[in-house]
Parts: sequence; structure tokens; C-alpha cells
Amino acid sequence: MASRTGIALGTNIGNRLANLREARDLLVNLMPPGTAYHQSSIYQSEPLDCPPDSPDFYNAVIEIDYVGKPHDLLRATQGIEWKLGRNTSAVRNAPRPIDLDILYYDNIEMDEDILTLPHPRLTDRRFVLRPLADIHPHLILPGDIITVGEHLRKLDSEESQPTLIQSVW
Repeated sequence: MASRTGIALGTNIGNRLANLREARDLLVNLMPPGTAYHQSSIYQSEPLDCPPDSPDFYNAVIEIDYVGKPHDLLRATQGIEWKLGRNTSAVRNAPRPIDLDILYYDNIEMDEDILTLPHPRLTDRRFVLRPLADIHPHLILPGDIITVGEHLRKLDSEESQPTLIQSVW
């Protein structure tokens, strides 16, 4: 049985559009044959909690069907990050060609060292909520009581509004 899972994609070095496309294509390859995926528009956002002079990010969200356990998907997304050139850095939130975060995995709630679902900062980040609202404004995350769209409308953040870059990619 396949699980619906949302994954945030972010990139702020290299060819950002190509990075998102390649990551999306690799994520879609994880899906069972004949299943559909949803993808948001691409938005540009200012770096948040990143080193000074970090380039702006391109952000998007994709929802896919996945057969396996959440930890299997985590290993797969980390493998995609490595394949696309991400490496470990001693600097927290250093610029990177791709960053993939599992936002939710069906109705699963978990809080472990390496994986927390839903993503613990999802509803605090405009650069995640804006693209997620493109594909699921009425989604209520596991353990929550209001929709993604309501979270976006009520968000009290110093974070600037993301800029729409491309709707079809």
C-alpha cells in the first residue's frame, strides 16, 4: 500500500531550476508505476538562519506516493541529496545544491532523533507553507487542527513573502 508523502525541495547554489527538476525526477522515480504526483510552483525566498551572504533559495513542494517505511524514504531522499552534490558541512545551513525535507507521511506522527513527522518547523516557515498551500491548502497535518492554508494566513513571521518564479517546471 502506497503512502502519500510531502517533500520540500530547496536549492541555493548552482543551476537552481535544474537542481529542482532533477530532484523532482528522482523523487518521482521512487513512486509505484502509474501513480500521480503533485508539485507546487517554484518560489524564491531569502535564506533563513543561514550564514551571511548566502544566496537566495528556490523552494518547491512535491507530493508523491511511496511504498515503504518513513525511514526508507529518509534514506532515499538523503541518497538523492548526495547524488546531486550535497555534502556535509561544519557550517549549519550552508549553501547547498539541494535540500530535501520530508514534511509529512500519511497520518504518521513520530518524534525520533533522525526523523520527526510532521516536520517540526513546517508551520513556522513561509517558504514551505506557501508552496505546500499550492497543492494542499485544505490539508490538516497529523496532530493538527487547522489547515495548511490557515497556517499560512495566520503566520506571524519576519520572513519576507516568497516570490513566484515559475508555475510549470
